[in-house]
Amino acid sequence: MPQKHPSGITRRSAITGLGAGLVAAACQAAPDGADSPALGAPQGWSSGDALPFPAQEIYPCAHDGAVHLAGGFVAAAGRITGPTDHHHIWRPDGLGWRPSVPLPAARHHPHLISWRGQVWAYGGFESPSPDAIWTMRESGWIFDAAKGHWRPAPALPVPCAEAVMLVTGAGYLHLAGGRSPAGSANAAWQDQADQTHHYLMDDPGGPWRTAAPCLTARNSAAGAVLDGRLHIVGGRSVSGGNTAAHEVYDVAEDRWRTAAPMPQAQAGLAAAELGGKLYAFGGEYFDNGGGVYPEAWAYDPATDTWSAIEPIPNPRHGLGAVALGGVIHTIGGALKASGVETSALVELYRP
Repeated sequence: MPQKHPSGITRRSAITGLGAGLVAAACQAAPDGADSPALGAPQGWSSGDALPFPAQEIYPCAHDGAVHLAGGFVAAAGRITGPTDHHHIWRPDGLGWRPSVPLPAARHHPHLISWRGQVWAYGGFESPSPDAIWTMRESGWIFDAAKGHWRPAPALPVPCAEAVMLVTGAGYLHLAGGRSPAGSANAAWQDQADQTHHYLMDDPGGPWRTAAPCLTARNSAAGAVLDGRLHIVGGRSVSGGNTAAHEVYDVAEDRWRTAAPMPQAQAGLAAAELGGKLYAFGGEYFDNGGGVYPEAWAYDPATDTWSAIEPIPNPRHGLGAVALGGVIHTIGGALKASGVETSALVELYRP
């Protein structure tokens, strides 16, 4: 049976300590290559190539047979030191992670996605000063590998972070949910509010268009595309804590429906599609001293049911999940709630 963790304490209280630590110290993705065989990965869990440094609050993506990771919080001696502009690429060639062209600015929580043959990075937070650690951005960049630089992308209608960004079979780029500034202030996490907004773009030149809003306002959810439909699971809200909500968006109808909720309300989790199923991993809770979920799940859209899979060996939150080569790579994250013990771990799951 899954463990039960009520969500009486919100991220607002937990994040205060994280911000103080920063001052003191101061990619959902298209499953490219998911059908090709993994390089020796056994069934179940195994270890992958560790990151070159600990990182959390990341959204890596698969692109052109590789995993791209850019931005996030980095740490030294167990403490978060701030956001990074580092961009690293991993390929299944035995050479591990290698540096690539950095982002134009250091950001934590930037959303990476492979779309129209390029890597896109959107939203997230910059930290221009110790008093503005959570300055949310609406801007994005497109990585031009041939020219070796990032160029500007069409800006989102509003600054946004902690959302879900996915590409549907119709070729649309979607950003759903997350948080945006509640007013004119945009420097602290408390300045932003949970949203139901949903934007899509069908042309790389823009603009973003408004689509049917999500049914639940939440941040720190995860998702995947199954049978051409968006699936968003888990997450949390400031007012309600963690949620097990599962919503599905049909592009043709421009309509959201509910589906079987997760067996457990997990937020700060990661998800990926493999073999037509959605796999979800990790997340955190803040009550009773806080903690990280070891439970992992598989959702089958054919039966609208969830099943437990082998728990993640090193439970983490703020991690990324990327399907590549018939394996799901769970990347980075923090081993304890509220950003404590940032990790460089990469663990592989093969169904």
